[in-house]
Amino acid sequence: MHTIADIARALGIEAAGDTSLRIARVAEPASAGPDDLAMAMKPEYAAQIGTGQARAAMLWSGADWQALGLKAALMAQRPRFSMAGLSAMMDPGQGHGAGIHPTAVIDPSAVLGEGVCVGPFTVIGAGARIGAGSVIGPQCQVGWDVTLGEGALLHGGVRLMARVRIGARFIAHPGVVIGADGFSFVTPEVSGVEKARASLGAEGSESRQSWARIHSLGSVSIGDDVEIGVNSCIDRGSVRDTRIGNGVKFDNLVQIGHNVVIGDDCLICAQSGIAGSTVLGRNVVLGGHTGVSDNLTIGDNVITGGGTKVLSKIPAGRVMLGYPAMKMDTHLETYKSLRRLPRLFADVAALKKAVSKFTGTE
Repeated sequence: MHTIADIARALGIEAAGDTSLRIARVAEPASAGPDDLAMAMKPEYAAQIGTGQARAAMLWSGADWQALGLKAALMAQRPRFSMAGLSAMMDPGQGHGAGIHPTAVIDPSAVLGEGVCVGPFTVIGAGARIGAGSVIGPQCQVGWDVTLGEGALLHGGVRLMARVRIGARFIAHPGVVIGADGFSFVTPEVSGVEKARASLGAEGSESRQSWARIHSLGSVSIGDDVEIGVNSCIDRGSVRDTRIGNGVKFDNLVQIGHNVVIGDDCLICAQSGIAGSTVLGRNVVLGGHTGVSDNLTIGDNVITGGGTKVLSKIPAGRVMLGYPAMKMDTHLETYKSLRRLPRLFADVAALKKAVSKFTGTE
């Protein structure tokens, strides 16, 4: 448990009232008990405090906490940002045990730093190096010659394939696969896909050719403070590494193709896919279900809305939406115009009928 004073000191925010109150959990205002901290970060949430039993709450700066019937309050200029630190304090973790489980299989040549924990049925391959304080959950695979930085957390079922390089404080959620081969195949002669792309669909091919596999000789390099969501995959490069910068965050079900380069502090939301050899700048945000074609460049600070399909390069700072992707304000005007089409057609039909009667051509 933490006192209100402890929390305020740790987060660098204001505390008021009885700061000796002890908090066991956080809760929504309507369901909060006497030992819970009600998360009432907006006035509309604070209106529910009277429904619960909370004695203390996280509020916005300048809130009238006494009028809400509270005994204590935490107040922040940006409460949602303060919630990031608070959630870290209150997180009980996943219950991973300390030490190395007896069912784990660790190659004698692997090097584990001080305090590394390894869960049941995990396999750590030859030459792997795992940084101090890392937690490797159950049924994980750390492949041949993998480097994993200090303070990493691999949840159950994560797969790090051969020669992957990962920095410090890495988090991978269940089912993540990093370093599988890229999707690279080629035909003996120019394929129908290549012809269709070069001619924008005017020319295809009816020839039947088998696909030859191009092996992925590169690997994956990942910076510090990267987090990857459930069942996301990052393919290894064809010749050079696929590269992920520092501070990048992936949601669930994200696919990153071979040779992709992602700059620092990007945010990639669920069900997004980036095709091979595309380069993202810094602080790019891809909304859910964004698709990015191959061999493109996306500039710094670009944002795409949900469901956007990027088929050409995007300059820095643009906000994009739609299929194909266009500037968000242009897309919204286009969408409004589409909705007006039925009325426009009806107006044109009425005008044609009126003109026909006037000219006697009906």
